[in-house]
Amino acid sequence: MITVTEATAHAGALKRLSGQGVSIWLDDLSRRRIESGNLAELVATRNVVGVTTNPSIFQAAIGSGAGYEEQLTDLAVRGVTADEAVRMMTTADVRAAADVLRPVYEATGGRDGRVSVEVDPRLAHDTRATVAEARQLAWLVDRPNVMIKIPATRAGLPAIMEVIGAGISVNVTLIFSLVRYREVMDAYLAGLERAQAAGLDLASIHSVASFFVSRVDAEIDKRLTLLGTPRALALKGRAALANARLAYEAYEQVFAGPRWQALGGARANRQRPLWASTGVKDPAYKDTLYVEELVAPGTVNTLPEATLNAVADHGDVVGDTVTGGYAQARADLAAVERLGIAYDEVVRQLEDEGVATFGVAWQELLDAVTKSLNSKGVDAE
Repeated sequence: MITVTEATAHAGALKRLSGQGVSIWLDDLSRRRIESGNLAELVATRNVVGVTTNPSIFQAAIGSGAGYEEQLTDLAVRGVTADEAVRMMTTADVRAAADVLRPVYEATGGRDGRVSVEVDPRLAHDTRATVAEARQLAWLVDRPNVMIKIPATRAGLPAIMEVIGAGISVNVTLIFSLVRYREVMDAYLAGLERAQAAGLDLASIHSVASFFVSRVDAEIDKRLTLLGTPRALALKGRAALANARLAYEAYEQVFAGPRWQALGGARANRQRPLWASTGVKDPAYKDTLYVEELVAPGTVNTLPEATLNAVADHGDVVGDTVTGGYAQARADLAAVERLGIAYDEVVRQLEDEGVATFGVAWQELLDAVTKSLNSKGVDAE
């Protein structure tokens, strides 16, 4: 049984995390969570100051049908397509969540209180279509605290620049590579320069760069296990943290440079690193690993609810666990490379798999909605 003192200490872990300059965003959304008041409760009691979504999250929420029956019936009667129905349901949820988080948005000057919604993952390799979709989503949600998620594919980079240049806040997603992360920051700065040239208020434009964590360990650990040597096994669980820490080093470098200084002087906002995929995939690891070991000022950590509750229950947040670890991080990635595990090949594979996984989830959602619309259309007749 947990004593009152223990409960207070555990609940304080989330407060301490926020106190270290880490914004806690929930990596989940559903209509039931909004309408039940659960999201508002998490904001009030769990230090949650933002929400992220992705195609897999919406597939789980809408695919269950819970809370969407009435809207699905109305959409069926109107004879809309599955694509239109999905966008109407997802943007309705994002709009409602944005309203719940609006006080946070106002209190933080737009830094937090954000809700992210992703462009159609099938457009990941089409720059023009991604830009058009981003504009449409911003218009459909019609809330100042929405962020449009654009994947950091090769085609996504110019889309990021153009969308930021239009004054739309962006959550760049599916970043695995340190090289690609620097390209993402470059696209953001180029977008700000374009917005500045167009006379837009840079202070109103915000962005985060979602650097994925646990998937890196899942893939590299698998390869280390196959090697099976003591040296290989000793490196398990180290690559993802090393990768993320070096990403933060890159962030510090870029946002201390002369190019940024000019934009910062015009009231632009830094593009904060966001740690994504922070639920552990290996049950051998502590369930709060990717939270406790990635504490650094000016970051966002987007947590699945299970991880959020784990941190509240037994999280150990003691301070910055990133900025002093760059040398060790470089040594860990170099050690992995020396074992014949090619970093560039791994991160390229993870990007391809990430895009594909979201595409599959989106198609499964469309299929489920199509089936529901057809069924309700018959019932309506």
